[in-house]
Amino acid sequence: MKYNLDNLVTELEELDKKMTDPDIFKDQKKVREVASRKKAISKAVEIYKEYKHLNQDLQDNKNMLSSEKDEEMKELLKEDIKNLEEKIPELEEELKIELLPKDKNDEKNIIVEVRAGTGGEEAALFASELARSYILFAENEGFKVEITEQTDAEAGGVKEMIFEIKGEGAYSKFKYESGTHRVQRIPATESKGRVHTSAITVAIMPEVDEIDLEIKEEDVEMKFTRSSGAGGQHVNKTDSAVQLKHLPTGIIVFCQDGRSQHKNREKARAILRSKLYAYEEEKREKELGEARLAQIGSGDRSEKIRTYNFPQDRVTDHRIGQNFSGIPQIMMGKLGHIIEALAIADRQAKLEAAGKGQI
Repeated sequence: MKYNLDNLVTELEELDKKMTDPDIFKDQKKVREVASRKKAISKAVEIYKEYKHLNQDLQDNKNMLSSEKDEEMKELLKEDIKNLEEKIPELEEELKIELLPKDKNDEKNIIVEVRAGTGGEEAALFASELARSYILFAENEGFKVEITEQTDAEAGGVKEMIFEIKGEGAYSKFKYESGTHRVQRIPATESKGRVHTSAITVAIMPEVDEIDLEIKEEDVEMKFTRSSGAGGQHVNKTDSAVQLKHLPTGIIVFCQDGRSQHKNREKARAILRSKLYAYEEEKREKELGEARLAQIGSGDRSEKIRTYNFPQDRVTDHRIGQNFSGIPQIMMGKLGHIIEALAIADRQAKLEAAGKGQI
């Protein structure tokens, strides 16, 4: 085995000691950093310890076999050796996967932005359907969902929907969904049976704390307006809706979901932090070059990632070149098999990149 993980074992022991020191809890950022690092390496250390134990058992059995006289005992030792020689390479592969660089955002809550693109009414309808699929999948996975902003289209569907998904590992489940989703189907209003193509964009943004990203007050322009419902009906008569504009980047956030100005302002700031974080991460990824961008889940919302062909009941994920059937079930939140296929392909790509020294 190529890895020397004794230092990792020592690091985990030191992290355990830090977490028992009462002084660490005076700095919550430090607590989170230590806890995050501990979680990141614990499984690798566990596998490594088992790997070392089994290798020692293998060596002991081989030593005993070389001096054993009893034929029955020899057969038992040979069987144990065979089992160990099968198990050890499996553990080695598990360990390689655990040693891959972890995405620091995997355990975070997320903000999902679904926006209708080209295709008019069909795009708005599909945006609503895909957003519902994400919400159903999230709820089935045990996550909590809260819609933050929704702009309805006049003919049905949504122009834009923003919602929060909260729970440990939310980002790891949804991070492969960022990009352009294309839909091909026959609209209900199409009398000649022609297939129309439309598109929507999805952005998956990890929730970012103020500790992780500070926004300068002088960089934000804030406006208050009256909250309005569908068709322009006023939800209330106070200026509770909040619009924030980040002057250096031009990013604008609008929030009117909450009944109070204070609640909308806090939600708008949280969304703005996530958008700024995603903006900076996208810039950083591009600076790292094509090798990193080629990996699955680069998060570029302009990337065409998937096509939903309703007449042929086929979903194609273009990043991995794989087709999936059962669109009705997928649109009802049955996304697990697609997400798992992407996660497997991502791990494989990273393993190959690690072998070439790119990670």
